[in-house]
Amino acid sequence: ADAVEVGNIGTPITRAIDSAAGVFAVELSSFQLHTTRSVSPLASICLNVDADHLDWHGSAEAYAADKARVYENTVRACVYPASDRRVERMVEDADVVEGARAIGLALGAPSVSQLGIVGGLLVDRAFVEDRAHHALALAHVSDLSAAYGPHPSAAALSDALAAAALARAYGVEAEAVEEGLRSFRPAGHRRAIVGHAADLTWIDDSKATNAHAARASLAGLPPRSAVWIVGGDAKGQDFHDLIRAVEPVLRGVVVIGRDRSALAAALDECAPGVPRVEVDGHEDWMFSVVNEAVALSVPGNTVVLAPACASWDQFENYARRGEAFADAVRRLAAQWGGRP
Repeated sequence: ADAVEVGNIGTPITRAIDSAAGVFAVELSSFQLHTTRSVSPLASICLNVDADHLDWHGSAEAYAADKARVYENTVRACVYPASDRRVERMVEDADVVEGARAIGLALGAPSVSQLGIVGGLLVDRAFVEDRAHHALALAHVSDLSAAYGPHPSAAALSDALAAAALARAYGVEAEAVEEGLRSFRPAGHRRAIVGHAADLTWIDDSKATNAHAARASLAGLPPRSAVWIVGGDAKGQDFHDLIRAVEPVLRGVVVIGRDRSALAAALDECAPGVPRVEVDGHEDWMFSVVNEAVALSVPGNTVVLAPACASWDQFENYARRGEAFADAVRRLAAQWGGRP
């Protein structure tokens, strides 16, 4: 059946209702779930739950409760990260259609009713007949290299397993899952390398609009190798846990956006030895940001725009922020003779 991507970003569901598509791949925000009572998905997943949008939801508990609604009335499979007990509890508490199953995702060998990774293979031990004794190979980790490079991060592997689980719940064959993962390319502003300039690698992850996403963006980088560009509309988040987690990889930090003071306070407490500069919103400020990043770096470092914040204080959306960053990197490359 033809499938279309609809929901929170891109085409609204209401515009696709009359299409000929047989399957909707729907992303729902916590705001949309807050007012939703009638959705009954074939398969559903909450990728993670972290304190976000607290300025709107009022509390971390209210935010989590709204995200948990994604599992309500699920028909076939409630998919969840097996290592996240908070999300697993959402599945346990959900009111689902009789016969719906809980399907876990593991970054190691899967248990029964899980998908996981064994010997460089993504494997299914959930949607196979003899799952007590066998698993079905779906794809090689190397199939993700065109999208994520030769060493996909844990976040990339988790996303691949999530997509595979939802597809398998629908009944997609293993060969089609493999082809889908091999041909997949991330949308813009998601861990995208936008240039090599000033002997540095520049990564645009402007879509990392909360602490959880920013942590995933920086995960796996070598110690003291990253210059982190962070800031914007904090949405009421607390950044202390994030900064404690990423501090070992940081060479320096450039703080931007409206809520710089909250980030500065957390950096002072949790990463006092990491050099930091703040850049306000003056004219041509993004070019100042990339030049400040150069000043904090040493050759071979990686500069990562992973703001952990929304962009609304300075931009129309996260894509505009990412475009401004990429434009500034291109200007820098022209100055230094690097390749954009």
